[in-house]
Amino acid sequence: MGFNDNIVEEIKSRCNIVDVIGRHVQLKKTGGNHKGLCPFHNEKTPSFVVSEDKQIFTCFGCGATGDVIEFTQRFNNMDFQGAIEKLADEYSIELKNTGFGTEGKKVQLYEVNREAAAFFYNSFTKEPNKAATYMRSRGLEPNILRKFGIGYADDQWQSLYELLKGKGYQDELLLSLGLVSSSNNRIFDKFRDRVIFPIINTRGKVVGFGGRAIGDGMPKYLNSHESAVFQKKNNLYGLNLTREDINREDCAILVEGYMDVISLYQHGVRNVSASLGTALTENQAAMLKRYTSNIVLAYDADEAGQTAALRGMEILYKAGCNVKVLDIPDGKDPDDFVRKNGREAFLELVRQATPFMDYKLRRLKKQVDLNTTEGSVAFLKKAALEMKNLSPVEAETYIKKIAAETGISEGAFRLEVFGSGYSAIPKEQGKAEARRKGKAGCTMLEANLIRLMLLKSSYIPQIEPYKNAFETAACYRIFEILRSLYKPDEEIDLKQLEDSLDEEAIAILKHTMDTIQFADRDNRVFEECIDHIRATTSMKREEELIQVLSILDDEKDSDKILELSKELMEIQKERYKGTRNEL
Repeated sequence: MGFNDNIVEEIKSRCNIVDVIGRHVQLKKTGGNHKGLCPFHNEKTPSFVVSEDKQIFTCFGCGATGDVIEFTQRFNNMDFQGAIEKLADEYSIELKNTGFGTEGKKVQLYEVNREAAAFFYNSFTKEPNKAATYMRSRGLEPNILRKFGIGYADDQWQSLYELLKGKGYQDELLLSLGLVSSSNNRIFDKFRDRVIFPIINTRGKVVGFGGRAIGDGMPKYLNSHESAVFQKKNNLYGLNLTREDINREDCAILVEGYMDVISLYQHGVRNVSASLGTALTENQAAMLKRYTSNIVLAYDADEAGQTAALRGMEILYKAGCNVKVLDIPDGKDPDDFVRKNGREAFLELVRQATPFMDYKLRRLKKQVDLNTTEGSVAFLKKAALEMKNLSPVEAETYIKKIAAETGISEGAFRLEVFGSGYSAIPKEQGKAEARRKGKAGCTMLEANLIRLMLLKSSYIPQIEPYKNAFETAACYRIFEILRSLYKPDEEIDLKQLEDSLDEEAIAILKHTMDTIQFADRDNRVFEECIDHIRATTSMKREEELIQVLSILDDEKDSDKILELSKELMEIQKERYKGTRNEL
């Protein structure tokens, strides 16, 4: 999508960066600049500087920098286009007929959704109607329903369609938003006889709708399909109203449904949001993390809800969040529980929420019979696999905890954790050996390195840091002589080299010269040799660490265990990363 340079420049000139940032960050004028606490990372000493003259911001703590558009993107978790839209809307800058890609159409889509939301809301307020009766039966108050813009889609087939058609909107536009459907050349309302929940993004735009059937209608919940203005993965229900509460509480309670959000909000639990009935996505996790790193998953207590919680936990943990799971007794959902027991009882559940790894371990225990040897072993092996993804400090904590609970020694379980998946190493070593076996008493790796140095003397100083790769005495002798003969910008005198070697080394040298040719691949061969050396060194160190950790005393050597565990996990992360890149 192309962007009109004029509109971008107009936004930059009219949207003063100090004003825009000052709405979200408390700025204090210091000299010619303004300073405050960075909104993009936690800090106690201000390192976030805004220059009014240059119209840029810079954080000297985390390195974030940019103009007013970049700030709007970062702070609101938006793409460039979304930031342009938001700033243009706030500063009354006209986007239509500016050549700004498809922006004219998107503005129209937002307008249609706004008209639909108003229609549904007006239908809801014209009592009596089924939706209002139903929502009041759930104990929801008029002011809360009004705040969330709750609406009603009546049971007629074309009420909304006739309204929007009368305002001049084309069928194609209405179909693209999923407000209407088409069958047998007839267009009719998609939402009928349903409570309507407008889905509003953090810029206050209506992007879609959720509809709950009244009575036994199916499906129970019906959502707008995705469109140019609505992608489920990029939105969270209620976040437009609750993000400030989430930021203030430094905690987000993530629930499954619309009713859970509204009911908790009414009962004073306002740091809440919902994931629109889909599995939590990385984009949604990033949105939440903009306001807090502390997430409590309050999903339904049934198996489907707990499975969804497990998936969500993985996504949030990978995003760097501190994740917990709330246990709701008696199989209730958050809405049922808070209506029956009240705010304080719910907040007590939040305070007692189960940490990420404890929750996973509890589920693992339910899958086996811990009273049997087989069940205990299965649990320990599965637990060890889960802990490979933890930080060293977290892993060490759970190693001690599980060892105490099961009676297994910490050293044995630590070996299982850090050695999990290590059985693949002999296979890798076997492949490496097969690759590096050569003739004339040296490995293929050593022969390749020698041939590289003879081909271009400039490889000698590059190979020197890896001289320990020369394991054969004769090969190391060749390297030592090559290094002594090396002069920048001069190639090696082969006769002079041979005069300094014994018969064994000369045989290796001649064999290497006769059998190894690189053509124009010498750079690639060099890189492959260095990668192999590094990988081999890393694997050896990994093996050493595992052996040392298995024999250290858990109490006397706790600091050393933590230090070595951290080093080991870094090595394994790098190896895992390399394996993924190869795949």
